[in-house]
Amino acid sequence: MRDYKYETEERVAFIRSVIKSAGADGVVYGNSGGKDCALVGILCKMACDNTIGLIMPCGSKQNYATDKTDAEKIAAQFNIATRVIDLSGVKTELAGIIGEKTQISDSALVNIAPRLRMITLYAIAASENMLVAGTGNRSEIYMGYFTKWGDGACDFNPIADLTVTEIYEFLRHLNAPGFIIDKAPSAGLFDGQTDENEMGVTYRSIDDFLLSGAVNEYDGAIIEKFHKGSEHKRKMPATFVSQESAD
Repeated sequence: MRDYKYETEERVAFIRSVIKSAGADGVVYGNSGGKDCALVGILCKMACDNTIGLIMPCGSKQNYATDKTDAEKIAAQFNIATRVIDLSGVKTELAGIIGEKTQISDSALVNIAPRLRMITLYAIAASENMLVAGTGNRSEIYMGYFTKWGDGACDFNPIADLTVTEIYEFLRHLNAPGFIIDKAPSAGLFDGQTDENEMGVTYRSIDDFLLSGAVNEYDGAIIEKFHKGSEHKRKMPATFVSQESAD
């Protein structure tokens, strides 16, 4: 197990360094009421008092119920400033406008929400001289389980090297409430959605694969399929470089 006391000190120092280097006045992040954003919020608050968690419901009933309640509770416990910005109307209007020109796929429709949230985070960050903190963990990143130019976009990420298993251990060390730790991981993109059901593999299997390489053949095949299929998400866009310029 990691030394989470040391980890806390190192990550807080990292966040302070990033803020200072950028000449920023604070941090803003998406507070969805889940484990990852809870850890990011706690660490950022330790590093910078001017930390704001945005709660951004966007269509799913779950966003207005348990997600919002849990987000508000975790923010209150760790004294993190909170703002609620309802994006449901924007999503509906945007989908309607786009739908006049094309048949929107289910995947494209679902991914509008995280992209609208990132627009909102960056609008506030730009307006108040803040940095956007990312909330993706190592397990999600390896699987490509995030939205490109949505929740995958950020100015810095203090937990990108941590698996889901380690996120839980870290939260326990910081005395995070049980309702965050016991909650089924979900992006909250639609009602009843959970990460593990959507991927078809548990985070335990993913983490075992990442930490020790020990995983059964069936789960290993799923993990590798997701990883290979999402490689483009972990790279900057391909750009043309002429041979003449290269020479």
